[in-house]
Amino acid sequence: MTCAAPPELIAVIGPTAAGKSAYAMALAPQVNGEIVSADSRHVYRRMDIGTNKPTPDEQRLVRHHLIDLRDPHERFSLGEYVELARAAIADVRGRGKTPLLVGGTGQYVRAILRGWRVPAVPPHDDLREKWLRYAQERGQAALFAELAARDPDAARTIDPRNIRRVVRALEVMEVSGRRWSELQTSEPPDLRTEVIYINPPRDVLYARADARLARMIEQGWLAETEALLDFLSRQGFDADAALRLPSMSALGYREMAMVAMGRMTLDQAIVAIKRATRRFIRAQDVWFRQEAAHAAHLRMMQS
Repeated sequence: MTCAAPPELIAVIGPTAAGKSAYAMALAPQVNGEIVSADSRHVYRRMDIGTNKPTPDEQRLVRHHLIDLRDPHERFSLGEYVELARAAIADVRGRGKTPLLVGGTGQYVRAILRGWRVPAVPPHDDLREKWLRYAQERGQAALFAELAARDPDAARTIDPRNIRRVVRALEVMEVSGRRWSELQTSEPPDLRTEVIYINPPRDVLYARADARLARMIEQGWLAETEALLDFLSRQGFDADAALRLPSMSALGYREMAMVAMGRMTLDQAIVAIKRATRRFIRAQDVWFRQEAAHAAHLRMMQS
């Protein structure tokens, strides 16, 4: 079902390699639109090829928001994203244009579409390190069990595979003394919103992802990663510390960094990245199907 009146916000969502960016680029001129990125890796400078970031030419054709906000060693939280995305959407609409929320980071999309109010609790490094060590020593399942025991409602909304998100919830609860689910309220935006869910057949997605990986390697992804490690070294991060940065959890960067450090061959990295990409596509599909089911105005597409 589509909106009877023109939508005030259009969300283009779907798993990696679905074709969201190309679709949004084609749609933007038709609706007098600008793109508001909902990709947690596009916020980082110096990470262009491996994140499939819009090129300078694409950004000149259609204005993009929330790209290149931080260097890879700098913090960037969900709360910051929500604040900046809402401001960008208001700015686009204030100039008489249509904001297109585009991306594959499920939490970013859901936070905007459902109007999450993210707890304004500053980071607590010692507690964060404590829970990260807990996850390392006891495993991801044990970490999530801690969250479920302390806040069952939060455990129903947080992906157990998202270790950083689980750690953040535990951290905030310890700092505030309150449950994460009590702190994270929501107020959906008062906008006519259309969700366009692009989800080609799984075999098509896998083939596109493989082709994109080959293209990114040809474009110089390894050289980009080497330059990134060099930059981080100059900021005081040795190779192992660099690998632990949240930015380096972007799909494939740790594998490419291992190649740059001589710890893995390129062929080994390609196999590992393909395997991780398939897992990621499956996880995104589950997340976005839930979001699509929640949408009042939804258009499903396979290409």
